[in-house]
Amino acid sequence: MEGKEEDVRVGANKFPERQPIGTAAQSQDEGKDYKEPPPAPLFEAGELTSWSFYRAGIAEFIATFLFLYISILTVMGVKRGDSMCATVGIQGIAWAFGGMIFALVYCTAGISGGHINPAVTLGLFLARKLSLTRAVFYMVMQCLGAICGAGVVKGFQGKSNFQSLGGGANVVNHGYTKGDGLGAEIIGTFVLVYTVFSATDAKRSARDSHVPILAPLPIGFAVFLVHLATIPITGTGINPARSLGAAIVYNKDHAWDDHWIFWVGPFIGAALAALYHQVVIRAIPFK
Repeated sequence: MEGKEEDVRVGANKFPERQPIGTAAQSQDEGKDYKEPPPAPLFEAGELTSWSFYRAGIAEFIATFLFLYISILTVMGVKRGDSMCATVGIQGIAWAFGGMIFALVYCTAGISGGHINPAVTLGLFLARKLSLTRAVFYMVMQCLGAICGAGVVKGFQGKSNFQSLGGGANVVNHGYTKGDGLGAEIIGTFVLVYTVFSATDAKRSARDSHVPILAPLPIGFAVFLVHLATIPITGTGINPARSLGAAIVYNKDHAWDDHWIFWVGPFIGAALAALYHQVVIRAIPFK
């Protein structure tokens, strides 16, 4: 009987019914079923001599390259059609962006974390999930990959077709103000980065064994849903590298007029998501 009682205690009733909440939960190590990762150092010189550091950067470059190639090529295909009914339409564009993020996060999460977006990298940096060294390196590689991806699309479409079809560049569409575009980018990026934090939370990973496996799915689905909502407003940026790559390759004045929105908006949204998740959702105390 004693053995059976022990089995019950560490099995179905392993977690106490009354859990401490807020900062009290973070300060009690006894009974924790997960280990909170230590904050990443601001600058880690040792990374610069590690092959894994550069391998992760290469993974971010290739992932962002493939992301821009598939997504911008899909946008070009829709623009080239005689009507939305003759193409995959807005829903197809949203699926291309969301589906590629799902696939690429799944492929690269174990190597670089699968950011594929400077806004995601910034949010994770603000939450002390990675060092400034790695964050800057990731952003540079993401932007370079995006430029190369958009450049390959231009090569396939031809210069004249690429220019006439808009190059997949993000602009605030007619009927909307710059404030509308900025707000859409802030909220859209907040949704994405908040989903990234929730899907990769160490606490949830420990208690729900399926969470690490399914993490790319909610992230990709968040990208899909945000695109459905904001394509009519800004074409949906929520990724400064994606907006920069398309703008550089397209290189028309009107693509640069609103370009600041696609950096400021995502960075504000990412910072708010990091703050909300760390302070409110996880209630991690400031030290």
